[in-house]
Amino acid sequence: MVFLELHQIFKSYFLGNDEFPVLKGIDLNFDKGEFVSILGESGGGKSTLMNIVGGLDREFDGQVIVDGKVLDHRNEKQLDEYRRSTIGHIYQSYNLIPHLTVLDNVLVSLDMTTLSAAEKKARAEGLLKKVGLADQIRKYPKQLSGGQKQRVAIARALASDPQIIIADEPTGALDSKNTQEVLELMDEIAKDGKLVIAVTHSSEVANHGTRIVHMEDGKIDRDEHLKDPYPIPEDPTHIQAQKLPARASYSFSFKHLMYNFWRNSLIMLGVAIGLFAVMIFSGLGNGVNGYIQDQVNSIANPRVIQVLKNTTGKKMNQQELLETFQNIAGDPQAGLIDNQQVQRVAKLKGVQSVEKGYTLPTYRLELTSSGKTQSGSSLSTWNAMDKKSSLKKGHAPKQGEIVIGKQEAAQFMGAKNYQKIIGKKMTLSFNWVDGNGQPVAISVPVKVVGLVDSSTAGGSAVNYETIRQAIKKQNADDRPNFLAVKVKNFNQVQTVANRIDGLRSGNKRIFGSITVGSMLKRINRYVKLASNVLSGVAAVSLLVSALMIIVTMYMSVSERTKEIGILRALGERKVDIRRLFTSESILIGLFAAVLALVITLLATWGINSALYGLIKYNIIQLTVGNVIFAFVAALVISFLAALLPARRAAKLNPIEALAAD
Repeated sequence: MVFLELHQIFKSYFLGNDEFPVLKGIDLNFDKGEFVSILGESGGGKSTLMNIVGGLDREFDGQVIVDGKVLDHRNEKQLDEYRRSTIGHIYQSYNLIPHLTVLDNVLVSLDMTTLSAAEKKARAEGLLKKVGLADQIRKYPKQLSGGQKQRVAIARALASDPQIIIADEPTGALDSKNTQEVLELMDEIAKDGKLVIAVTHSSEVANHGTRIVHMEDGKIDRDEHLKDPYPIPEDPTHIQAQKLPARASYSFSFKHLMYNFWRNSLIMLGVAIGLFAVMIFSGLGNGVNGYIQDQVNSIANPRVIQVLKNTTGKKMNQQELLETFQNIAGDPQAGLIDNQQVQRVAKLKGVQSVEKGYTLPTYRLELTSSGKTQSGSSLSTWNAMDKKSSLKKGHAPKQGEIVIGKQEAAQFMGAKNYQKIIGKKMTLSFNWVDGNGQPVAISVPVKVVGLVDSSTAGGSAVNYETIRQAIKKQNADDRPNFLAVKVKNFNQVQTVANRIDGLRSGNKRIFGSITVGSMLKRINRYVKLASNVLSGVAAVSLLVSALMIIVTMYMSVSERTKEIGILRALGERKVDIRRLFTSESILIGLFAAVLALVITLLATWGINSALYGLIKYNIIQLTVGNVIFAFVAALVISFLAALLPARRAAKLNPIEALAAD
């Protein structure tokens, strides 16, 4: 039974409007078991005819019938399947893939079969043993002689058990000894029941087969049968073909990546630097936020709410509350709080205690022993919001006592002797108002009992009763101008703050509240903004890295053009070729992310170790979210960067790709 039929095959090439016929009505039939030599001079159309038989050339007129079924050359999916399951190629220039070992060059064809991994390896090793290369399977093509390369090509052509073997000048680059060995191997293939078609200029090769078809000027001018086709085996082998699995593409890409690892490592390093910058700046933002929160919480109780008189009667945001606080400090009477209002706050659900307090707009301290004076602003009474940990020396002030900042102490006693201020007596002077709003000058003797770090605590603090008694003694208005409200549970702080803000007198709101959380939120917003700006700068390097990947992938497509043609001839689809390049790019992104993580962890350890002695805090706080973001960004960027080069690779014409140098 005829296995392959060619009916009225016409093919022309066009240069502008000029037509150049190459095949001029070819009619041929082929049987299994034949070793057919297509003989003729260059330009006679032999290779063009084989491209049509091999399913590579789609632009022609006529019919190709395989095993009784018409092959539709306009159906790309059918052609891919045809090349996978029916065709095997042996080339004059071998067309081995340089970054694969001898064994892997054979396995690349077996990846498109349903055999198990063990069966694929066993078959590849068996074929290499059959062609005399059992001891060469770990070598790369560049380490082989011409004859050995051709044997690898034969083993690869046979791997998927195709029914048709097309050999294009299979002995053209071999010496006489290797030529004879290759011809014997091809003869064995025909004896196994395959159809072997060899394109050749050599009469020696042609005479070795069972049949010679001579072509001249695009036509068949002689068809000579030298001997009968070899008999078909009673139990011919058959391996089921399948589409290339995605995992095979990933494995193939990984092998190419490793083969060119040092060149690709430069790209990985470039991407890694961008990812490192993003992670380190994000970690720095986290650390600065955490450090500020730690420092604020170390001097201010997060369970305490600072309550101020709402002088506008309207709902205020945190910025407006802070401005109100400054206005109250400048005009104490505007913010005075009645006892009845204090009781309303104390009765709110979730409130544990309410402590009254004063904030002095301006004040003056005079050291009794020397008469030295200095002025300050915004001195507050010690309250539940202040933590004892904010004291660097001494204790919290009681009645008749004061704690002052280190900077103020240094101005009184000198930078080296500032601690000697403790125990000294001073006179605290400030202005207040009476019941009619008239200014009253008040002075009160105090004793220094502690030092605070004014850079974090905000300066001096005095006992509440000390101020109240001094104001009362001058018949001035002793109502407080702020409250420190302690909440029963930390989780209720914001809820209680909202309840305080909601208290009204008529249609006007009475209070505004400031929490540690709200202060931190404002600070953190600025820190986050700065961190985002730095991360944005780092993102520019990621953009540059993406451009590097694009350029590298385009270069890779150019360098691997012939390889793409080989893979397409073996039956890989366009989607397989696209996946080949996108997966390699993704692997570059993944390795870059791993490298960036290692660099970031080392840098984090180094910076934190260097600064911990100064600030007692790990200033870079890398989170799992930061790491995940970096990995996702690396994969997305590398995938997007590879799309255009991968699309270009998939659109290459297989015939032109195979002809590339």
